[in-house]
Amino acid sequence: MDAQELAGKLQQGDQRALARAISLAENDHPTGLEILQLLRYRDDVPVVGITGPPGAGKSSLVNALAERWLDAGLRVAVIAVDPTSPFNFGSLLGDRLRMAGLYLHPNLFIRSMASRGSLGGLSPRILEVCDLIKNAGYDRIVIETVGVGQSEVEIAGVADTTVVVMVPEAGDEVQTMKSGVMEIADVFVVNKADRDGAESFARLLRQLSIQRHTAAWEIPVLLTRGDTGDGVDALGEAIIRHHGNLPARRKELLFEKALHLLREQWLRRFPHTALRAELETEAAKPDFNLYRFVANLAQRG
Repeated sequence: MDAQELAGKLQQGDQRALARAISLAENDHPTGLEILQLLRYRDDVPVVGITGPPGAGKSSLVNALAERWLDAGLRVAVIAVDPTSPFNFGSLLGDRLRMAGLYLHPNLFIRSMASRGSLGGLSPRILEVCDLIKNAGYDRIVIETVGVGQSEVEIAGVADTTVVVMVPEAGDEVQTMKSGVMEIADVFVVNKADRDGAESFARLLRQLSIQRHTAAWEIPVLLTRGDTGDGVDALGEAIIRHHGNLPARRKELLFEKALHLLREQWLRRFPHTALRAELETEAAKPDFNLYRFVANLAQRG
């Protein structure tokens, strides 16, 4: 099946075509790029990043959120970025296991993606995957990140809305986290809100978030329970409200995505093996200068 045919089937909502196109994009196959170049740019589909420390209940919250949207007749895609297997570089966790009650739903698409060593908690091809899903007719895209702590800030450069999920016990850690994950939040969620200290922790988050309020958006702090669905409706409303209120945010995201793709294209012109060999040769010369080397390389690009 060529790129034109695959793109056509994808735009008709064919899940098999979508899965095939994602695999091509993930593996840097030329057909994957051809498909992406045939699709139109869309920014009308909310992309929601769900992030936070391990054990915060991100998966149960994603499950509850997806269930609400599916019940409303929407098509939902969930991208779960998992740690990379050291043996086959694939995804270690299977999110069909985590979403056992929903994965057969005809309007739900689940894709587990390996982080492949990315310290930001995301897959290197996350932008391309989101664009493929948008063109397959999905109404909501949810990205659940690995959960690697403070380095998990790359999601803010991909998602229209970043939801930082925490639990009441994180109150003692919040001061050390606020310079990392804390600063990317568009919405704060205190999950497992039936636990002691949930209300007081939510008040602390509200105090910390005040300094990041703007005229366009005041960061909400919501209490939820992913296991029962409590507070999930309010979370869904906050996500859609944020997406509709901040068109400037989407323009900035477009710029960031363009820069990312340009860097990727530039790096592909210089295979690592050839670049390493050239660098070793140049470094052996007595007048070697790394900055001149890089500048000359950039001019060739």
